[in-house]
Amino acid sequence: MIKTYAKSTMLLLCFMVLMGMMAACSGDEGAAGGDAEASDGDTVKIGALFDITGGTGDVGTPYSEGEKAYYEYLNSQGGIDGVQVELIGDDYAYDMAKGQRLYQELRDKDNVSAILGWGTADTEALRQQVANDQLPYFSASYSENLKNLEESPYNFLTAATYSDQGRAVVKWIKDNHEGDNPTLALLYNDTAFGRSPIEDIKSYAAEVGVEVVDEQVIPVTATEAQSQMLNMQEAAPDYAIIQQTWGATATILREAQTLGIDTQFIGLNWATGEGVVEIAGDAAEGMLGVVTHAFPYEDLEGLAEMEEYLESKGESLEDVSQKFVQGWVTAKIMAEGIGNAEELNGEGIRKGIEQIKDMDLGGLAAPVTFSEDNHAGTNQIRLAEVKNGKFEVITDYFSYED
Repeated sequence: MIKTYAKSTMLLLCFMVLMGMMAACSGDEGAAGGDAEASDGDTVKIGALFDITGGTGDVGTPYSEGEKAYYEYLNSQGGIDGVQVELIGDDYAYDMAKGQRLYQELRDKDNVSAILGWGTADTEALRQQVANDQLPYFSASYSENLKNLEESPYNFLTAATYSDQGRAVVKWIKDNHEGDNPTLALLYNDTAFGRSPIEDIKSYAAEVGVEVVDEQVIPVTATEAQSQMLNMQEAAPDYAIIQQTWGATATILREAQTLGIDTQFIGLNWATGEGVVEIAGDAAEGMLGVVTHAFPYEDLEGLAEMEEYLESKGESLEDVSQKFVQGWVTAKIMAEGIGNAEELNGEGIRKGIEQIKDMDLGGLAAPVTFSEDNHAGTNQIRLAEVKNGKFEVITDYFSYED
């Protein structure tokens, strides 16, 4: 009897210890941005901040449509190794306060495991919270500041930063300009997005012998910019880099046409795309643009999935724009990181993203690579020129370091 009682007591104690250990492990797992247990392993929740109605909604709307479309397509194909993706997002109208509230709701109410963000100001403002919450964060902002892993350990850049785009453009100018040393103007808006690359571009231009002779600040929602363009005209730059979205870029181009300005305009990535040609009309002819993501009318392997998805909706590649492609690619890279993750929580997905090496995007964007020490996926771009009302790519992928 004594031996039987001791044996039973020992078994009971072992059972209680085992249950305690399981409870402790469960608590730790739920503490870091998302919880695989909460979804029973069948679903992973991704949060999203969209700009549909705000100052950058002209490009934000098709970008968000691309993100949504990719996950709908992915789920129709069986998800990520059987795991479905639930994308939970809303329009924050390019308003930092609304963005903050939406982020907290996604984190606390929806218990998402990662975030697809949007603007520069809100992305930079959220960096510390994102790090504390251990939520991997892909933004549509390509701010150079996000390269700093001490301040942004959970932020990842899926395309060349604005600064790297600007440096590559300056290098292209230096290598291709004929005649005397080239001169350059910088046209941007007074937001974190607009200002982001300016000092880096000026520094690199001085380093390689391109003189910045003028800067003009033009609102991101500008419908006229005559005074700024008259000021630029006096400086007579050979080239002007535009850091805007489609609407303000079209305004710049129309004003330049009216004034007879013959400066070569070069837009960074958000200034480039079909929308600027639609708005500016023939004033866009000859504009150069940074191409971080493919146009849907290119002949590329990576467009096959997109075409399949669109056909299932009774649409075609002619119905979408480059910014749709950009959103689709961003969502695809996040899915690759999730597929690499051993656990479907924030920390697990971060480690999964850091395993991505030379991810082949079928030509839709430059291959991306991440690691524990580097969250900037690439610094490569292409350039395109508007010819007969359509952007045509004129270079292969290159960087200022090439």
